[in-house]
Amino acid sequence: MATALITGPTAGIGSSFARQLAERGYDLVLVARDQTRLNATAGELRGTYGVNVEVLPADLADRTQLAQVEARLAAGGIDMLVSNAGFGLKKPFLANSVEDEQTMHDVLVVAVMRLMHAALGPMVESGGGQIINVSSVAGFLPRGTYSAAKAYVTSLSRWAHSEYSAKGVSVMALCPGFVVTEFHDRMQVSRGSAPDFMWLDADRLVRDALKDLDSNKAVSVPSPLYKGIVAATRFVPFGALQRLQSLGRK
Repeated sequence: MATALITGPTAGIGSSFARQLAERGYDLVLVARDQTRLNATAGELRGTYGVNVEVLPADLADRTQLAQVEARLAAGGIDMLVSNAGFGLKKPFLANSVEDEQTMHDVLVVAVMRLMHAALGPMVESGGGQIINVSSVAGFLPRGTYSAAKAYVTSLSRWAHSEYSAKGVSVMALCPGFVVTEFHDRMQVSRGSAPDFMWLDADRLVRDALKDLDSNKAVSVPSPLYKGIVAATRFVPFGALQRLQSLGRK
């Protein structure tokens, strides 16, 4: 039976990945900071789908705790890695402390890179494996350090897919737009900060992402709307794109 390790599985996109992969028969390794929610999520998945679920409490911004997750991946036996954990900062760059910016960078960039590095070794050696790095459409837009981080994740994933697909390992960047999850609630951003038609359903998003992964795509952009936005970024002037910064921040 295959095993998937998922970061940030207790809500939103990560929770949808956990449920849909369990439905496919995957055993799971769940990584999150909140052990109470982690244990509750694991119990629900075991009871509903009858799969084995291992919990690994870890704060990915803490290098010592991150190393424990890296070690679990490097030990082998993980067929799929879903790097989903993340958060955003509502305030503009100079209104945030550099420590808060560093923490976001550590979770969105450093943890994704290190976990992918740890997972790739055993996957390449065994000749198979899949990695999904949850990025964002924001990575195609000029929206501060969050966008810069997501641009890195998308670029890294696209390169890794090209580099390692011949060795049996698929790497895909998932680039959603606004999704109805706890993500914006934790930022204290209202749903009214973007038009209703821009908000995606997490379960539909994950179903489509897994289809794209099965089709061996390097980048998955959900919905015709966001596919169109990504295509438009190649032609729209930088200044015009900057005017979109207020979306999702009020």
